[in-house]
Amino acid sequence: MDDVLIIGGGVIGLSLAWDLARHGQRVRVIDQGEPGREASWAGAGILPPAVLRPNDHPAEQLRGLACRLHSEWAAELRGLTGFDNGYRRCGGIYLARKPGEAATLSAWMETLRAEGIEASRLSIEELDEIEPGLSLGRADRLSVSKPNRTEYSVPSTLALVLPGESQLRNPRHLKALMAACQQCSVTITPNVIATGFKIAGNELSEIQTPNGTLRAQQFCFTAGAWTGQILNRLGMATGILPIRGQIVLFRCAKPPITRIVNEGSRYLVPRDDGRVLAGSTEEETGFDKRTTDVAVAELTKFARGLVPALDDAEIERTWAGIRPGSFDGLPYLGRLPGLKNAFVAAGHFRTGLYLSPATAVVMSELMRGEKPQIDLGPFRVGR
Repeated sequence: MDDVLIIGGGVIGLSLAWDLARHGQRVRVIDQGEPGREASWAGAGILPPAVLRPNDHPAEQLRGLACRLHSEWAAELRGLTGFDNGYRRCGGIYLARKPGEAATLSAWMETLRAEGIEASRLSIEELDEIEPGLSLGRADRLSVSKPNRTEYSVPSTLALVLPGESQLRNPRHLKALMAACQQCSVTITPNVIATGFKIAGNELSEIQTPNGTLRAQQFCFTAGAWTGQILNRLGMATGILPIRGQIVLFRCAKPPITRIVNEGSRYLVPRDDGRVLAGSTEEETGFDKRTTDVAVAELTKFARGLVPALDDAEIERTWAGIRPGSFDGLPYLGRLPGLKNAFVAAGHFRTGLYLSPATAVVMSELMRGEKPQIDLGPFRVGR
């Protein structure tokens, strides 16, 4: 019998499996498809800077811990497996091209500075100097006239630069995690669907699958957007909602920009090999993973409007992933109500890969009987 059975082999499940196995646990991971091929694989790998401060809200502490662990995990995974997951500190630019959005971004900059995160405001001219591949210029100036005054122009764009923003390449990270799990004797089984459960008293004793019955001392549900459906079979309702995000991948001869560019929910992520990812949509379309002409056209227009070099770049691929949203934006982390040996780690929405190492560490601590270093109360099921 396994010590732990993890249901869901995305970045959360694999990260948790690796951390548990490194602490001597016998772990099995099952996935209804191919492990790591859903939202974990589909994302852009943006890692915003954050700091770990003991008096912050647990959600901010989780971000701070994740930010610290990503560089450590990248080095450790490369040493163990030989896979370079593409982690690098490239810096990030945040844009607001409407007056209301600029005010919000300006207030956020002050929050970042108060937290000790380096953030600087740039003029359009300064932005042109550090990222000549971006094109803002006259289109981002507003004409303003006042009674009895001459018309003049003011910049409508606010640009911030965050030197501490990093990135990694999701597929490479997933491959490294799978290899590390296998080195720690984690059993990873694809194409296994949990169809039923057996509960004895206040414990989950087994899971039924078309491949047979699986038993373990502990269970953890990490199936991303599908977690809500699975837990419904246990009679537990969560607020996990599937939300589709579409991405367009451009291929250039060389990187046209060097930093991640963020504007609202959309972004451009440059890879060292010349590829540029443009994303992403937020659509409540159930579990439909098809791309749409409208969304692809909008993302293409957004990308080419900011980076003229993309006008002639080939669109190499488009795809969509299903993210696990929650009603309040926080993931569900912790023990399932009424079951002392069943846990959940899901509902991270757009931050699954970003928060995955921190989620793995605190959930591993909880499941091994230790006090988690971050209070999991705000993330409980039924909050």
